[in-house]
Amino acid sequence: MSTIIDIIKSEFNLSAAQVQSVINLIDEGNTIPFIARYRKEATGGIDDVVLRELDERLTYLRNLEARKVEVLASIEEQGKLTVELKEKIEAATVLQRVEDLYKPYKKKRATRASKARDAGLEPLALVIFAQQPIETTLLELAAKYQTSDGDYDRAELALQGALDIIAEMVSDDADHTEFLRNYTRRNGVIDSQAKDSDEKTAYEMYYEYFEAISKIPNHRVLAINRGEKEGKLKVSVRLDAELAIEQLEKRVIRHHSPFESELKTCITDAYKRLIAPSIEREMRSELTNRAETDAIKVFAKNTENLLQQRPVRNARIIAIDPGYRTGCKVAVLDEYGKLLDYTTVYPTPPRSDAAGTQAKLAEYTKKHHINVIVIGNGTGSRETEEVVVDFIQKSKESIKHTIVNEAGASVYSASKLASEEYPELDVTTRGAMSLGRRLQDPLAELVKIPPESIGVGQYQHDLNQTELKTALSNVVENVVNRVGVDLNTASASLLSYVAGINANVSKNIVSYRDENGAFSDRKQLKKVPKLGDKAYQNCAGFLRITDGKNPLDATSVHPESYSVADELLKRMNVKPQDLKKGGISEASKYIGELSTLAAELGVGLPTLRDIVLELEKPGRDPRDEAPEVIFNRAIQTFDDLEIGMELQGTVRNVVDFGAFVDVGMKQDGLVHISKISDRFIKHPSEIVSVGDTVTVWIIGKDEDRGKISLSLVKGE
Repeated sequence: MSTIIDIIKSEFNLSAAQVQSVINLIDEGNTIPFIARYRKEATGGIDDVVLRELDERLTYLRNLEARKVEVLASIEEQGKLTVELKEKIEAATVLQRVEDLYKPYKKKRATRASKARDAGLEPLALVIFAQQPIETTLLELAAKYQTSDGDYDRAELALQGALDIIAEMVSDDADHTEFLRNYTRRNGVIDSQAKDSDEKTAYEMYYEYFEAISKIPNHRVLAINRGEKEGKLKVSVRLDAELAIEQLEKRVIRHHSPFESELKTCITDAYKRLIAPSIEREMRSELTNRAETDAIKVFAKNTENLLQQRPVRNARIIAIDPGYRTGCKVAVLDEYGKLLDYTTVYPTPPRSDAAGTQAKLAEYTKKHHINVIVIGNGTGSRETEEVVVDFIQKSKESIKHTIVNEAGASVYSASKLASEEYPELDVTTRGAMSLGRRLQDPLAELVKIPPESIGVGQYQHDLNQTELKTALSNVVENVVNRVGVDLNTASASLLSYVAGINANVSKNIVSYRDENGAFSDRKQLKKVPKLGDKAYQNCAGFLRITDGKNPLDATSVHPESYSVADELLKRMNVKPQDLKKGGISEASKYIGELSTLAAELGVGLPTLRDIVLELEKPGRDPRDEAPEVIFNRAIQTFDDLEIGMELQGTVRNVVDFGAFVDVGMKQDGLVHISKISDRFIKHPSEIVSVGDTVTVWIIGKDEDRGKISLSLVKGE
């Protein structure tokens, strides 16, 4: 029997020592970001993404082993555990197989078979199932088992009871079930039909739709599921039942069985009444789970790319949340995101007060030295942008503008968190602030919004919400810890994603900061209520202190390695305070061969490399390598668009069937997967990611439906 370590070792192509080390670190209460960043010697440098997958697999395998123990104990208690059955259960590699093997021994609700067993008809069933010749007729044999009550008081009724038992025996057989499950996977078809073929809905392409289970793409599974949930579609699994029954007969009936006719009756009954409905449910569930798992992965990857977008530094912003009847809310922010001013302007219908809006923009630009105007992409965005562009063209100031995605802004602005942060502001002003800040620092602002609300997934509200939240929280945690967090400016929301810190501790950190002033030393974290030694070990390296007592506190060097960093600085004849002036260029040149030095200092080579890199670029932000934000895009209307036109755009969302690109219109254009590359790709994410700047060509437009078709392949 393979051990958990053997299985993970094989699946992840790791050594047994690596797997054991990771398991030990997880069991000791270390977080994934901490293990990935500060325990590279033990893991062999496994990154945070693989560590998460390993952790999930470890949990599954441990649950599998625990379930095996429960099942074996239950069957043994019934006195029915054989050596062969025990070996099969212990050898099972998936929970489904364990449950299949356990099925005959589970307590069932009353069934036709259980009723027949209670009447003493199981011996008759076993004789028939053994398929050995008998000296009498079958009815004569059955007469010996008939009872005095009305249910089985005739030989025919007793025989039928025995056949019911055999049908259940066939359906409970784990090997038959597994065979038919695989047979259905290979040969089954999803059948989707309209409940009302005359009704116009978004699901018309599925009104009479068939596709093989083995080939149907995940996004179509989710679309069909939604249509069924909304009562527009009837969905079933189609399979040639006669062929399936023939396959089952070959597995059950021996050549020249004396009970061939009766067994065929049982097998047909077992398949149609017991097996097929169960497998249909399984297939639908399996497809849904597969589609949801894939959608969650895509969503998580999109979220990761969105959070890693480059911050726009030194931007003093006028942020505008557009609208019609109630006007456009304006928030003015300094380069650190502090609110300087706010008001409401009315550039959109019904007032269309362009002059008044531009006067207010001019006032704020001069008063607060504004260099960027941000506009949300919601209702009224187009009209607002026209007024803003006209203002910029008339202005003598150096101002740029851009459109930002509003997804989730209203969720945040109306949240308890927003009301706690800015109790004196109304909901709409908070929303405008959020739009401006997500340009200045996307990560710090977007962590305040539930990840499922930031608009970079597909069918997110149809997915398993627990699994979605877990996956997205893991992604946010990974990104936050890769980037690092300023301990003295971070919100409680941002701090709660730092390794080892939960929501309560993050609030305690903010409270401690408010009561005692800014942190000047990482060690002060130990004074925060409920932040114990283990939490400190996990979080300390990810929390930065600018202008603190120890310059190393502004880097990702962990406090446990300060002595090594100090020795390196000493050998380079550099004082720790000199780090505040910038990094030590080509630091490794000053300290010789790293492998020799690592042995000398008693530190692992990966850790030493990380320390040297950090001394070269203290507190570096990996997001600075991301594409820059596109400013000052020309306004486009549907009338402006022409087939073949070349445009620059930003990828806003990546889904199974393509990518949505913002090209300066109110609505994003779609690049279908077939137009993303001139070579075959399985998924758009192989070519593009959220936040990418791309060149696209218009290949179609439908103004009535508000749709723009784009291509990433020139000449399409």
